[in-house]
Amino acid sequence: MTRKTKIDDKRCFVVAEISANHGQSLKRAIAMIKKARTCGADAEKFQTYTPDTLTVNVENKFVTIRHPKWGGQTLYELYRKAYTPWSWFKTLKKVADDEGVIFFSTVFDKEAVDLLEALDVPVHKIASFELVDLALIEYTAKTKKPLIMSTGMATRSEIKEALMTARKAGAKDISLLKCVSSYPARPEEMNLATIPHMRKLFHCPVGLSDHTLSPEVAIAAVALGAHIIEKHFTLSKQIKTPDSFFSIEPHELKEMVTKIRTVEKALGDVH
Repeated sequence: MTRKTKIDDKRCFVVAEISANHGQSLKRAIAMIKKARTCGADAEKFQTYTPDTLTVNVENKFVTIRHPKWGGQTLYELYRKAYTPWSWFKTLKKVADDEGVIFFSTVFDKEAVDLLEALDVPVHKIASFELVDLALIEYTAKTKKPLIMSTGMATRSEIKEALMTARKAGAKDISLLKCVSSYPARPEEMNLATIPHMRKLFHCPVGLSDHTLSPEVAIAAVALGAHIIEKHFTLSKQIKTPDSFFSIEPHELKEMVTKIRTVEKALGDVH
């Protein structure tokens, strides 16, 4: 079964963000790919890092997390629970290919880019926290693959600099994601009116990386022109993982996709 294989402005590209919700179980990760496909997702996204590539294994106030759900542990301890083992990626890519959905991942360093390039992923993602890592953006852009960049941590000038870096390095197909880097994010924080403003300001397609707790915000974003929706996905919130508390379940993902497609039909053309 084939689905959308190209990101464009004609149809919203719906990404099920699996991230840490596999809970270190390859069997569950595979099940999530298959379930998200049946719910209508166009793509399944993971994150490519290890605890050691993101932080250091020490204990002090600078790396101790203050958060209602994640607090009481260090960054290293959180990432150790959340990361996707790199040995899985070949298997996960094949499962996604067999299911007819796009497989890609967020990169955090050059080694992650190399790993994913060896698997010939069709698109790369830069996280909000990495938007100021211009060396990483340049390296990723040189693959000439479509590039999606989240902007939750960035100022206007930082977004502009990231875009300039990617374009100079050869990226032709770049999309930005409006994002609020809160977990979970509240609807009143989202400021979705920024989506058409970003599209006009930066001259590229804009979507939404949505950390709110329900599908409504993403559906509204599509009405404002969002051409990508990225939403954290879990098989069940009862399966406790670092990301489960702000993720949507299969019935919510299916509802979101169905309503997005209805909104697209309703938008139509100027008539």
